[in-house]
Amino acid sequence: MTDAAPPVSLLVFGGGWLGRAAALEAIRRGGTAVATSRQAETRRALEMDGVRAVDPDDAAALAEAVAGATALLITAPPEATGCPGLKALVPAITASGAWPDWIGYVSSTAVFGDRAGGWAFEDDELNAASLEGARRVRAERDWLDAGRGMGLTVQLLRMPALYGPGRSPVDRLRDGSARIVRKPGQVFNRIHLDDAVAGIFASIARPRPGGAYTFCDDEPAPADEVIEGAARYLGLPRPPEVDIDDPSVSDAMRRFYLDSKRLSNARAKAELGWRPRYPSWRDGLEALIRVGG
Repeated sequence: MTDAAPPVSLLVFGGGWLGRAAALEAIRRGGTAVATSRQAETRRALEMDGVRAVDPDDAAALAEAVAGATALLITAPPEATGCPGLKALVPAITASGAWPDWIGYVSSTAVFGDRAGGWAFEDDELNAASLEGARRVRAERDWLDAGRGMGLTVQLLRMPALYGPGRSPVDRLRDGSARIVRKPGQVFNRIHLDDAVAGIFASIARPRPGGAYTFCDDEPAPADEVIEGAARYLGLPRPPEVDIDDPSVSDAMRRFYLDSKRLSNARAKAELGWRPRYPSWRDGLEALIRVGG
């Protein structure tokens, strides 16, 4: 990961996989990190990793955490009623009297909707094809409105499917859950967890109010190509080929197949100086296999 960003005091709303990784990176860079979770077990795990954890429903604790933060990262997914991070953090900012230098909302490239294999850029019209994508569109809008209304620097960080240690085609092939679904012309981008975290810190280092960035790899590719390639690297048999409606295909995977698009990361490279360490799925999977992930 790049070390472009100076040490920060980071508050992560949503201490899941990405949120935890970002918090640990803030500490590695010499800063501090607090992460939220409503789950006591998750909070304990974060504390064991050296990340201070708070319950987002504890308004006083959250306001205290906001008061000590120079950067806020929202990774929690939106709900039917909107972004839970927005609902909790705006009152906490007001209560604490603190004004963070940077707020990053982690969104999804599902906001672009289907492009029939064409390219999607940050300033394109949004046309989400799924309920989850539509909720992301609303959350983006609400965060930008809040930023303008409160004079805060809000940036949108759009990401496709993340993969990394413990969560990749390598793991699905090893545990036997991998399936090949073919849909002619279907392409996706991906992003390795390390590259996503590096993008977050590149954005913190170069805040731009209202900025939107797509963090993804350089090579869109069909999901079946990636699964078959990973099987070859591992020396494993090709997994079974199934129809998209087969019960073994997860709802999350079906949602991916609603969209076909190629994502551009040119703005993130030009404005933030960010470059993916793993520019293709091959680079990322080979690295995971080397380290046993």
